[in-house]
Amino acid sequence: MDKILLSHGGGGTMMEKLINDVFANKFDNEYLRQMEDAALILDNITFTTDSFTVKPTFFPGGDIGKLAICGTVNDSSMRGSKPLFLTSAFIIEEGYSIKDLKKIVNSMADTAKEAGIKIVAGDTKVVERGSVDGIFINTTGIGMVYDGVDVSIKNAKPGDVVLISGTIGDHGMAIMSAREGLNFEPQILSDVAPLNSLIEKLMSLKKAVKVLRDPTRGGVAEVIYEISKMSRVGVKIYEKNLPIKPSIKSVCDMMGFDYLHLANEGKLIAVVDKNYADEALKIMKSDKYGKEAQIIGEINDSNLVTIDTIYGTSRIVDRPIGELLPRIC
Repeated sequence: MDKILLSHGGGGTMMEKLINDVFANKFDNEYLRQMEDAALILDNITFTTDSFTVKPTFFPGGDIGKLAICGTVNDSSMRGSKPLFLTSAFIIEEGYSIKDLKKIVNSMADTAKEAGIKIVAGDTKVVERGSVDGIFINTTGIGMVYDGVDVSIKNAKPGDVVLISGTIGDHGMAIMSAREGLNFEPQILSDVAPLNSLIEKLMSLKKAVKVLRDPTRGGVAEVIYEISKMSRVGVKIYEKNLPIKPSIKSVCDMMGFDYLHLANEGKLIAVVDKNYADEALKIMKSDKYGKEAQIIGEINDSNLVTIDTIYGTSRIVDRPIGELLPRIC
Protein backbone atom coordinates (compact mmCIF):
# COMPACT_ATOMS: atom_id res chain seq x y z
CA MET A 1 0.00 0.00 0.00
CA ASP A 2 1.53 3.34 -1.08
CA LYS A 3 -1.28 5.76 -0.22
CA ILE A 4 -2.62 7.13 3.06
CA LEU A 5 -6.19 6.06 3.85
CA LEU A 6 -8.62 7.55 6.35
CA SER A 7 -8.26 4.40 8.44
CA HIS A 8 -4.56 5.18 8.96
CA GLY A 9 -5.66 7.96 11.31
CA GLY A 10 -8.32 6.08 13.24
CA GLY A 11 -6.39 4.07 15.81
CA GLY A 12 -6.01 0.30 15.57
CA THR A 13 -3.56 -1.80 13.63
CA MET A 14 -3.31 0.37 10.50
CA MET A 15 -2.37 3.46 12.49
CA GLU A 16 0.12 1.48 14.58
CA LYS A 17 1.79 0.17 11.41
CA LEU A 18 1.96 3.67 9.90
CA ILE A 19 3.59 5.07 13.04
CA ASN A 20 6.10 2.22 13.24
CA ASP A 21 6.94 2.15 9.51
CA VAL A 22 7.16 5.89 8.84
CA PHE A 23 7.70 7.91 12.02
CA ALA A 24 9.07 5.93 14.96
CA ASN A 25 12.46 4.94 13.57
CA LYS A 26 13.24 8.32 12.02
CA PHE A 27 12.23 10.32 15.10
CA ASP A 28 13.61 7.78 17.58
CA ASN A 29 14.79 9.02 20.98
CA GLU A 30 14.43 7.97 24.61
CA TYR A 31 11.33 10.13 25.15
CA LEU A 32 9.42 9.14 22.04
CA ARG A 33 10.24 5.50 22.74
CA GLN A 34 7.97 5.65 25.81
CA MET A 35 4.96 5.47 23.42
CA GLU A 36 2.58 6.92 26.02
CA ASP A 37 -0.27 9.43 25.71
CA ALA A 38 2.21 12.00 27.05
CA ALA A 39 6.00 11.92 27.14
CA LEU A 40 7.68 12.14 30.55
CA ILE A 41 10.60 14.57 30.35
CA LEU A 42 12.90 16.14 32.95
CA ASP A 43 11.81 13.54 35.54
CA ASN A 44 8.39 15.01 36.36
CA ILE A 45 7.19 17.08 33.38
CA THR A 46 4.71 15.68 30.85
CA PHE A 47 4.47 16.90 27.27
CA THR A 48 1.77 15.98 24.75
CA THR A 49 0.22 17.23 21.51
CA ASP A 50 -2.91 16.47 19.51
CA SER A 51 -4.79 17.71 16.45
CA PHE A 52 -8.55 17.86 15.99
CA THR A 53 -10.44 17.52 12.71
CA VAL A 54 -13.82 16.31 13.98
CA LYS A 55 -16.73 16.33 11.54
CA PRO A 56 -19.18 17.96 12.17
CA THR A 57 -17.50 20.81 14.03
CA PHE A 58 -20.52 21.14 16.35
CA PHE A 59 -22.08 17.91 17.61
CA PRO A 60 -24.50 16.83 20.35
CA GLY A 61 -22.80 17.55 23.66
CA GLY A 62 -19.84 19.51 22.39
CA ASP A 63 -17.79 21.06 19.60
CA ILE A 64 -14.27 21.00 18.23
CA GLY A 65 -13.11 23.61 20.76
CA LYS A 66 -14.23 21.72 23.85
CA LEU A 67 -12.85 18.53 22.31
CA ALA A 68 -9.43 20.13 21.71
CA ILE A 69 -9.05 21.23 25.33
CA CYS A 70 -10.38 17.98 26.83
CA GLY A 71 -8.33 15.76 24.52
CA THR A 72 -5.03 17.32 25.50
CA VAL A 73 -5.91 17.77 29.19
CA ASN A 74 -6.84 14.09 29.33
CA ASP A 75 -3.73 12.88 27.49
CA SER A 76 -1.57 14.85 29.89
CA SER A 77 -3.47 13.41 32.86
CA MET A 78 -2.99 9.80 31.72
CA ARG A 79 0.60 9.87 33.00
CA GLY A 80 -0.52 10.75 36.53
CA SER A 81 0.14 14.38 35.72
CA LYS A 82 -1.57 17.67 36.64
CA PRO A 83 -2.13 19.63 33.38
CA LEU A 84 -0.86 23.20 33.71
CA PHE A 85 -0.46 24.93 30.35
CA LEU A 86 -1.72 24.58 26.79
CA THR A 87 -0.88 26.06 23.43
CA SER A 88 -3.46 26.23 20.67
CA ALA A 89 -2.99 26.56 16.90
CA PHE A 90 -5.78 27.11 14.36
CA ILE A 91 -5.86 26.30 10.66
CA ILE A 92 -8.91 28.07 9.25
CA GLU A 93 -10.40 27.93 5.77
CA GLU A 94 -10.99 31.22 3.99
CA GLY A 95 -14.66 32.15 4.30
CA TYR A 96 -15.19 30.45 7.66
CA SER A 97 -17.82 32.09 9.87
CA ILE A 98 -16.43 34.53 12.46
CA LYS A 99 -19.55 33.82 14.53
CA ASP A 100 -18.74 30.09 14.62
CA LEU A 101 -15.08 30.81 15.37
CA LYS A 102 -16.11 32.90 18.38
CA LYS A 103 -18.38 30.09 19.61
CA ILE A 104 -15.47 27.65 19.39
CA VAL A 105 -13.08 30.00 21.19
CA ASN A 106 -15.66 30.66 23.93
CA SER A 107 -16.11 26.91 24.36
CA MET A 108 -12.33 26.46 24.66
CA ALA A 109 -12.11 29.23 27.25
CA ASP A 110 -14.96 27.78 29.33
CA THR A 111 -13.47 24.27 29.23
CA ALA A 112 -9.97 25.51 30.08
CA LYS A 113 -11.45 27.34 33.08
CA GLU A 114 -13.22 24.17 34.24
CA ALA A 115 -9.99 22.18 33.86
CA GLY A 116 -7.97 24.84 35.69
CA ILE A 117 -5.38 25.22 32.93
CA LYS A 118 -4.05 28.27 31.08
CA ILE A 119 -3.73 28.72 27.30
CA VAL A 120 -0.38 30.50 27.09
CA ALA A 121 0.53 30.60 23.38
CA GLY A 122 -1.01 30.00 19.99
CA ASP A 123 -0.88 30.40 16.23
CA THR A 124 -3.39 31.13 13.47
CA LYS A 125 -3.12 30.22 9.80
CA VAL A 126 -5.70 30.86 7.07
CA VAL A 127 -5.70 28.77 3.88
CA GLU A 128 -7.58 28.98 0.59
CA ARG A 129 -11.15 27.74 0.21
CA GLY A 130 -11.20 23.97 -0.21
CA SER A 131 -7.84 23.45 1.49
CA VAL A 132 -9.34 22.70 4.94
CA ASP A 133 -12.79 21.48 5.91
CA GLY A 134 -13.67 24.62 7.85
CA ILE A 135 -11.32 24.57 10.82
CA PHE A 136 -8.66 22.30 12.34
CA ILE A 137 -7.12 22.83 15.79
CA ASN A 138 -3.85 21.63 17.31
CA THR A 139 -3.20 21.77 21.06
CA THR A 140 -0.07 21.00 23.05
CA GLY A 141 -0.05 20.45 26.79
CA ILE A 142 2.49 20.59 29.60
CA GLY A 143 1.87 19.12 33.05
CA MET A 144 3.63 18.02 36.21
CA VAL A 145 3.51 14.51 37.66
CA TYR A 146 1.95 14.20 41.11
CA ASP A 147 4.36 13.28 43.89
CA GLY A 148 4.72 9.60 44.70
CA VAL A 149 2.94 8.19 41.64
CA ASP A 150 4.17 5.94 38.83
CA VAL A 151 1.63 5.68 36.03
CA SER A 152 2.64 3.99 32.78
CA ILE A 153 1.07 1.66 30.25
CA LYS A 154 3.96 -0.71 31.00
CA ASN A 155 3.01 -1.18 34.67
CA ALA A 156 0.12 -3.69 34.57
CA LYS A 157 0.78 -6.95 36.43
CA PRO A 158 -1.19 -10.23 36.71
CA GLY A 159 -3.75 -9.88 39.50
CA ASP A 160 -4.40 -6.18 38.91
CA VAL A 161 -7.98 -5.00 38.32
CA VAL A 162 -9.36 -3.04 35.35
CA LEU A 163 -11.87 -0.22 35.89
CA ILE A 164 -13.69 2.18 33.57
CA SER A 165 -15.11 5.53 34.65
CA GLY A 166 -18.47 5.30 32.84
CA THR A 167 -20.53 4.30 29.84
CA ILE A 168 -18.74 3.45 26.61
CA GLY A 169 -19.30 4.57 23.03
CA ASP A 170 -21.12 7.84 23.77
CA HIS A 171 -18.86 10.09 21.69
CA GLY A 172 -18.66 7.80 18.68
CA MET A 173 -22.42 7.34 18.56
CA ALA A 174 -23.08 11.08 19.05
CA ILE A 175 -20.85 11.87 16.07
CA MET A 176 -22.57 9.19 13.99
CA SER A 177 -26.02 10.53 14.85
CA ALA A 178 -25.01 14.09 13.91
CA ARG A 179 -23.29 13.04 10.70
CA GLU A 180 -25.96 10.65 9.46
CA GLY A 181 -29.02 12.54 10.72
CA LEU A 182 -30.09 9.78 13.11
CA ASN A 183 -32.62 10.68 15.81
CA PHE A 184 -32.46 8.96 19.20
CA GLU A 185 -34.83 9.30 22.13
CA PRO A 186 -33.37 10.36 24.43
CA GLN A 187 -30.71 12.15 22.39
CA ILE A 188 -27.23 10.62 22.62
CA LEU A 189 -24.70 13.22 23.72
CA SER A 190 -20.93 13.08 23.44
CA ASP A 191 -19.19 12.35 26.73
CA VAL A 192 -16.42 14.89 25.98
CA ALA A 193 -15.12 16.14 29.34
CA PRO A 194 -11.89 17.05 31.16
CA LEU A 195 -10.90 14.20 33.50
CA ASN A 196 -8.04 15.84 35.39
CA SER A 197 -10.08 16.47 38.53
CA LEU A 198 -11.10 12.80 38.69
CA ILE A 199 -7.51 11.71 38.12
CA GLU A 200 -6.23 14.06 40.83
CA LYS A 201 -8.54 12.26 43.28
CA LEU A 202 -7.29 8.86 42.09
CA MET A 203 -3.70 9.95 42.64
CA SER A 204 -4.35 9.84 46.39
CA LEU A 205 -3.83 6.07 45.94
CA LYS A 206 -0.27 6.77 44.77
CA LYS A 207 1.44 3.75 43.14
CA ALA A 208 -1.64 1.53 43.56
CA VAL A 209 -2.82 3.14 40.29
CA LYS A 210 -0.68 1.40 37.68
CA VAL A 211 -2.11 2.43 34.28
CA LEU A 212 -4.40 5.22 33.05
CA ARG A 213 -5.62 5.44 29.48
CA ASP A 214 -8.49 7.21 27.73
CA PRO A 215 -10.24 5.00 25.15
CA THR A 216 -10.58 7.47 22.28
CA ARG A 217 -9.87 6.25 18.73
CA GLY A 218 -10.30 2.48 18.62
CA GLY A 219 -12.30 2.52 21.85
CA VAL A 220 -11.96 0.16 24.79
CA ALA A 221 -10.71 -2.67 22.58
CA GLU A 222 -7.69 -0.71 21.37
CA VAL A 223 -6.74 0.40 24.88
CA ILE A 224 -6.79 -3.10 26.35
CA TYR A 225 -4.69 -4.35 23.43
CA GLU A 226 -2.19 -1.56 24.08
CA ILE A 227 -2.04 -2.50 27.76
CA SER A 228 -1.56 -6.16 26.89
CA LYS A 229 1.23 -5.40 24.42
CA MET A 230 3.13 -2.79 26.40
CA SER A 231 2.87 -4.55 29.79
CA ARG A 232 3.28 -8.04 28.28
CA VAL A 233 0.22 -9.36 30.05
CA GLY A 234 -3.22 -10.73 29.27
CA VAL A 235 -6.45 -8.81 29.85
CA LYS A 236 -9.83 -10.38 30.59
CA ILE A 237 -12.99 -8.24 30.39
CA TYR A 238 -16.41 -9.17 31.78
CA GLU A 239 -19.19 -8.26 29.35
CA LYS A 240 -21.83 -8.22 32.11
CA ASN A 241 -19.94 -5.42 33.86
CA LEU A 242 -19.49 -3.15 30.84
CA PRO A 243 -21.55 0.04 31.28
CA ILE A 244 -23.30 0.96 28.04
CA LYS A 245 -26.49 2.88 27.32
CA PRO A 246 -29.28 0.60 26.02
CA SER A 247 -29.81 2.86 22.99
CA ILE A 248 -26.16 2.59 21.97
CA LYS A 249 -26.13 -1.18 22.40
CA SER A 250 -29.32 -1.46 20.33
CA VAL A 251 -27.84 0.55 17.46
CA CYS A 252 -24.64 -1.53 17.57
CA ASP A 253 -26.65 -4.77 17.47
CA MET A 254 -28.76 -3.47 14.58
CA MET A 255 -25.85 -2.14 12.50
CA GLY A 256 -23.29 -4.82 13.34
CA PHE A 257 -20.91 -2.54 15.24
CA ASP A 258 -18.74 -3.70 18.12
CA TYR A 259 -19.32 -1.17 20.88
CA LEU A 260 -15.86 -1.96 22.25
CA HIS A 261 -14.53 -0.15 19.15
CA LEU A 262 -16.58 3.04 19.60
CA ALA A 263 -14.70 6.20 20.58
CA ASN A 264 -15.01 7.94 23.94
CA GLU A 265 -13.80 11.42 24.87
CA GLY A 266 -14.68 11.63 28.55
CA LYS A 267 -13.85 8.21 29.97
CA LEU A 268 -10.74 6.59 31.37
CA ILE A 269 -9.58 3.04 31.90
CA ALA A 270 -7.52 2.41 35.03
CA VAL A 271 -5.47 -0.62 36.03
CA VAL A 272 -5.22 -0.74 39.81
CA ASP A 273 -3.67 -3.01 42.43
CA LYS A 274 -6.44 -5.45 43.39
CA ASN A 275 -6.16 -4.48 47.06
CA TYR A 276 -7.20 -0.92 46.16
CA ALA A 277 -9.82 -1.68 43.49
CA ASP A 278 -12.86 -1.00 45.67
CA GLU A 279 -11.36 2.22 46.95
CA ALA A 280 -10.54 3.34 43.40
CA LEU A 281 -14.11 2.59 42.33
CA LYS A 282 -15.46 4.63 45.24
CA ILE A 283 -13.24 7.57 44.30
CA MET A 284 -14.40 7.42 40.68
CA LYS A 285 -18.06 7.34 41.67
CA SER A 286 -17.56 10.40 43.89
CA ASP A 287 -16.70 12.53 40.83
CA LYS A 288 -19.32 13.90 38.45
CA TYR A 289 -17.51 12.27 35.51
CA GLY A 290 -17.26 8.87 37.17
CA LYS A 291 -20.72 8.20 38.64
CA GLU A 292 -21.25 5.16 36.38
CA ALA A 293 -17.81 3.66 36.95
CA GLN A 294 -17.45 -0.12 37.06
CA ILE A 295 -14.84 -2.81 37.64
CA ILE A 296 -14.77 -4.48 34.22
CA GLY A 297 -11.91 -6.96 34.22
CA GLU A 298 -8.55 -8.21 35.41
CA ILE A 299 -4.97 -8.62 34.31
CA ASN A 300 -3.56 -12.14 33.88
CA ASP A 301 -0.46 -13.83 32.46
CA SER A 302 -2.10 -15.31 29.32
CA ASN A 303 -0.90 -12.59 26.88
CA LEU A 304 -4.41 -12.78 25.39
CA VAL A 305 -7.16 -10.15 25.25
CA THR A 306 -10.45 -11.90 25.98
CA ILE A 307 -13.99 -11.19 27.06
CA ASP A 308 -16.23 -13.41 29.16
CA THR A 309 -19.60 -13.00 27.42
CA ILE A 310 -23.08 -12.79 28.94
CA TYR A 311 -23.71 -16.23 27.42
CA GLY A 312 -21.11 -17.92 29.60
CA THR A 313 -18.51 -18.25 26.85
CA SER A 314 -15.13 -16.64 26.38
CA ARG A 315 -13.74 -15.22 23.14
CA ILE A 316 -10.82 -13.19 21.85
CA VAL A 317 -11.63 -9.48 21.60
CA ASP A 318 -11.33 -8.22 18.02
CA ARG A 319 -8.73 -5.49 17.73
CA PRO A 320 -9.88 -2.59 15.54
CA ILE A 321 -8.13 -2.16 12.20
CA GLY A 322 -9.21 1.48 11.95
CA GLU A 323 -11.87 3.70 13.45
CA LEU A 324 -15.47 2.79 12.56
CA LEU A 325 -16.01 6.47 11.73
CA PRO A 326 -13.19 8.67 10.44
CA ARG A 327 -12.71 12.13 11.95
CA ILE A 328 -14.36 11.53 15.29
CA CYS A 329 -11.82 13.75 17.07
